[in-house]
Amino acid sequence: MISSVITRVVLDSYGISQRFQWSDMTQNWEAIATRPADQCDDYAFCGINSNCNIDDFPICECLEGFMPKFQPKWKSSNWSGGCVRNIHLNCLHGDGFLKYPNMKLPDTSSSWFDKSLSLEECKIMCLKNCSCTAYANLDIRDGGSGCLHWFDNIVDMRKHPDQGQDIYIRLASSELDHKKNKRNLKLAGTLAGVIASIIGLSVLVLVTSAYRKKLGYIKKLFHRKHKTEKEDGDLATIFDFSTITNATNNFSDRNKLGEGGFGTVYKGILVDGQEIAVKRLSKTSGQGTEEFKNEVKLMATLQHRNLVKLLGCSIQQDEKLLIYEFMPNKSLDCFIFGLNLHTIQIY
Repeated sequence: MISSVITRVVLDSYGISQRFQWSDMTQNWEAIATRPADQCDDYAFCGINSNCNIDDFPICECLEGFMPKFQPKWKSSNWSGGCVRNIHLNCLHGDGFLKYPNMKLPDTSSSWFDKSLSLEECKIMCLKNCSCTAYANLDIRDGGSGCLHWFDNIVDMRKHPDQGQDIYIRLASSELDHKKNKRNLKLAGTLAGVIASIIGLSVLVLVTSAYRKKLGYIKKLFHRKHKTEKEDGDLATIFDFSTITNATNNFSDRNKLGEGGFGTVYKGILVDGQEIAVKRLSKTSGQGTEEFKNEVKLMATLQHRNLVKLLGCSIQQDEKLLIYEFMPNKSLDCFIFGLNLHTIQIY
């Protein structure tokens, strides 16, 4: 049994066409297509020499090398006046073509075609005719063949996101040079942005590498060989060097508590209000990395009410800092020897 498909097309008074198909199952006419599907389907919705793109906003734009004929109306979304050329064509000074891909071709009421010409021959013939304003392949199958020319204004052209074909719009040579310069400027801007991104990424990598190197040095400094000892993270807090410089007013003499064989001790106040004593090891002292490591290990593991508690340490390049809790009751030797010392404390 041969099944037949019955369809009909209805055109209403507003220019809306609908295609219906008869359904044996529902015993009713079902709409399967409506035109226009969107505003760009309306004939010459954007006027002459323009392009309609339903996925853009505004949906109408003048072709490259053209400008709105009535600028105030165009800005108010009245596109019926269309667009006019910025510079008139002049065959004597040479013209060129700008490619528009994926387009629904314009109205062909003012056109000419030849099935035998190639696309290059189509271009050459259009250039020789000063009235020719655009060209395209007549048939896009199998790589394209034939020639189609348009004359005078371009009418009813729209952008298709996933279909359509290429069309070449004629422009004055000066407009093409301007377009090329704009493209070069855009490429230069893009290239500058890429270079800036590369530089920024390089700086980030260097900073990260320096930080990881510093962190690796700290971990190496506090590495313990015996499994019975605490892990590195339990030893002491690693303070940022800038935090300590701010707390001690950049190691001001007014904050100095005293000096010992290995360095100077400063009083500091952290941002949370906690008072600290900072031992800044002298760069010329005999205490090196091993001594510094041993002191941190010893003070971090010893806990006694008569010993000053180590809060943490800080390392930046040649700077080695030990941060203790601040003890306000003078130095221990004041009580042992009865010395008249007021603020000097031994750490």
